[in-house]
Amino acid sequence: MRDAIRESGRASLHLLGGAAVALLCYLMIGVALFTAFLTATVIGAGVLPESVLLLRRLAGWERRRTAARTGTPVPEAYLPLEGPLPARVRTAVTDPGTGRDLVWAAAQLLYGMGVWFASLVLWAPALLVDGVVTGLAGRRPVALPLIGRLADLGAEWSRALLTPTPAAARAAALAARVEELTATRAGAIAAHGAELRRIERDLHDGTQARLVALSMRIGLAKRAYDSDPVAARKLLDDAQTQAEEALAELRHVVRGIHPPILTDRGLSGAVRALAASSGLEVEVSVTGLADHAPGDGPDRLAGPRTPGEPVGTPGAGPERVDDTRAAAPRAPAAVEAAAYFVVAEALTNAAKHSGATRASVALVREPTALRARVADEGRGGAEAGESGGSGLLGMRRRVAALDGTVRLTSPEGGPTVIEVELPCVW
Repeated sequence: MRDAIRESGRASLHLLGGAAVALLCYLMIGVALFTAFLTATVIGAGVLPESVLLLRRLAGWERRRTAARTGTPVPEAYLPLEGPLPARVRTAVTDPGTGRDLVWAAAQLLYGMGVWFASLVLWAPALLVDGVVTGLAGRRPVALPLIGRLADLGAEWSRALLTPTPAAARAAALAARVEELTATRAGAIAAHGAELRRIERDLHDGTQARLVALSMRIGLAKRAYDSDPVAARKLLDDAQTQAEEALAELRHVVRGIHPPILTDRGLSGAVRALAASSGLEVEVSVTGLADHAPGDGPDRLAGPRTPGEPVGTPGAGPERVDDTRAAAPRAPAAVEAAAYFVVAEALTNAAKHSGATRASVALVREPTALRARVADEGRGGAEAGESGGSGLLGMRRRVAALDGTVRLTSPEGGPTVIEVELPCVW
């Protein structure tokens, strides 16, 4: 009996909330009529989008109440109210969710108040009947559970009225997709602009300055050649050194645009080269990709090596052999470049900021995607948001430009795991 009374009390609270929502719906219908009048006179058209937003909030409250009662979320699908006023008014009027919310508000006036008053009428006889049944006959309550059924009935009606139609759900999903693509395009444009500025800065401050100095030294050497051959030779030696430095600068800029090693050895070979030069002990595993360029040995635990030690010697660590053959397909160039830069940035961050000595890189070919996972055993604490540093932000923009996803897990104390999924067609 106590359990039945307690459950009926919870149901009555839910019904009381429904009655309160019904009163708000009564006010909302008045607001809707007033808004329609103002919109018809054109003077108050700006009120319409705000009224629709208010109606959406009220419907959202009922969705949360219904989900709390039934244990199942109630989906919502609305077109975004954005842009200039004419576009917002047009969206508010044409959105199927607006009409559905108005129908629910009108119906809530009836069944919200109806089931609440029915529960009030039912309480007294239910207590009397169930008190006699349970006290004298020793049976389970039969009348009090009816209050809970009334609450369930009101929740089911709200669910049926507030669940969007398939057409509305598709339209809302399409609008959300367009908004997402707009954001990723803006991020890709910003990343592209930043990359162009970096290349311009590297060429102007590095390579161009060295080439200017090289030209000046060659000119001085030509003038001094007849009068002082020794000084001219020294100037030519300096010019050769500066030419080599300029070539090194150009190679550095080219690697920043598209690393040649990606073309020569593929993604797996380029990642192994990154691992070998990262300063960490990096375990590289490759599944489903062209694991080795012709002539390469099996994959190994890459790490700091002594000068002259070839990759894959016994000092490099335990052997990891993958049964993937070099004939396996390669991902598109843009996907390989994005994955390469993600791994490079992640390993650089791990070496500089994490305090880790070991890391792991996994490249996995999925049926419709390329998955890369970089993990280190450092202190963690990396931030996933916009404040997470320019490196992480650039990584997210580069991946988003290809419609990929980035997941960062970095609790305090570690470990830090970066997982990237890049859609591609093999």
